[in-house]
Amino acid sequence: MSEQKGILFILSGPSAVGKGTVRKELFKRNPDLVFSISATTRDIRPGEVDGVDYYYKTREEFEELIKQDKLLEYAKFVNNYYGTPRQFVEEQLDKGRDVFLEIEVQGAMQVKDNFPEGVFIFLLPPSLEELEKRLFHRGTETHAMMQGRLRKAIEEIKMMDQYDYLIENDDVKKAASKVESIIQCEHLRRHRTAHIYKKRLEVE
Repeated sequence: MSEQKGILFILSGPSAVGKGTVRKELFKRNPDLVFSISATTRDIRPGEVDGVDYYYKTREEFEELIKQDKLLEYAKFVNNYYGTPRQFVEEQLDKGRDVFLEIEVQGAMQVKDNFPEGVFIFLLPPSLEELEKRLFHRGTETHAMMQGRLRKAIEEIKMMDQYDYLIENDDVKKAASKVESIIQCEHLRRHRTAHIYKKRLEVE
């Protein structure tokens, strides 16, 4: 086990706010960060690798993980389960590695219930107009579907009080830099480091 445990960071926010883009920029700069691999019951696709893209499970295996409380969060989409295995996260943290979870708001609230010591970061759009533009720019859904997504996004934004940090994603590089600052600050918190210095300096 590492002298200092790793930290679980949860990046969350409404649809189209840019979570994936900010996370990719962050990982380009910080290759030592561990991206949490999800488990799923959907079929493996050509080119995907078990344990790299997802942990592929049967429905029975996944439901057993739910029963045994071995998932930090899970949800069901289009008749398939998706979730975050607790074991992988805890093993990486024990090795002193920081684990990064990029997730929707509903899943983040489940993680908060199951792993409250995580650090929760909420990504915000510069404005609702900008969020609407990003949603509509995707061009993959009907107008009614996008209006529904926008209404859901507004409800999710109201959940910001449940998070530790708020970051406005007006510029991807700036947003990633702010996440980096949070990671650095969290590692300097007294409750994470005092035991190390007390042992090193031989003081109680």
